[in-house]
Formats: sequence, structure tokens, C-alpha cells
Amino acid sequence: MPAYAAPAFEAKICPPERLFDAVARLPRPLVFTNGCFDILHRGHATYLAQARALGAALVVALNGDASVKRLGKGDDRPVNPLADRLAVIAALGCVDLVTWFDEDTPLARILDCRPDVLVKGGDWPVERIVGAAEVQGWGGSVHSIPFIHEKSTTALLEKIRRL
Repeated sequence: MPAYAAPAFEAKICPPERLFDAVARLPRPLVFTNGCFDILHRGHATYLAQARALGAALVVALNGDASVKRLGKGDDRPVNPLADRLAVIAALGCVDLVTWFDEDTPLARILDCRPDVLVKGGDWPVERIVGAAEVQGWGGSVHSIPFIHEKSTTALLEKIRRL
């Protein structure tokens, strides 16, 4: 059986301890967002593409598995473990780098990246976005991107359970 190379997108997965150096190689303006991205759906894909359009590179930080559990999304969440979620997000063309955080918030990753643009989904008012004050403090901008497609992983799982 032939040996196959690892997919190129796996090079986009960056451990937190290497994030500072990896981000230094990305073009600016740098966009940062974060989330669980447990079961990728159209809403996620649209949101990430819109976030990427706000700059020259997009960094996505995923909640670690324990962090997802602490969010109270349900005992069975995340459905997909961190390694799988990282790979799926890294495979998206609009994503330049993907990392993770085990804390309750992504503030440490935001400080590592010093993004020019901080983005969250439309359910987050700008004043409640973690890292907003820091990013605005160094001259960056903060955006809450309105949802176009009313999709959520929670709603998708509820639909699956009803089948």
C-alpha cells in the first residue's frame, strides 16, 4: 500500500505555545475569532469567510474539550473531540491558522496574537466580547457579525435527536 502524505491543512494547526511565532509570519491586518465549532454547518462557514474578509489572515482559536463542557451546552458536548475540530477548521480555505485554549476565555490567545480585528458572531454584543478592550486599546477594531443563516449546532443536534 502506498504511503500518503499528511494533508497540507494540518500545517495550519498551531499549539498555543508556538502561536506567537506562527502569527508573526502571517500578513496583516490579522483577524482573530474563537468558538467551539463542534459540528461545522453553513452558519459557521459563512461567518468564518466573512471574518476573513475583514483582513489579510484569519486565526481561529477553539475551546478545548473541557472548556466546551464548562459552557453548559450539554453533557454530550463536544460531539467531536478537539483534534477533529481543529482539523476540520484548518481544512477551510478562509482559515490561515487554528489553535486552542483550555481556559474559560480566549484572552491569552488574543494577547499572543495581538490581532488588528477581533470578531464574534451576532449573538455577542461588542461590549461583551472577551478581548475587545485590549484590541481597541492597541488601535484594533471589534466586530459582531450578524447571522445570515439561522443555524446552530445545538439546534442541529436537537433535530437529529428527534429523528
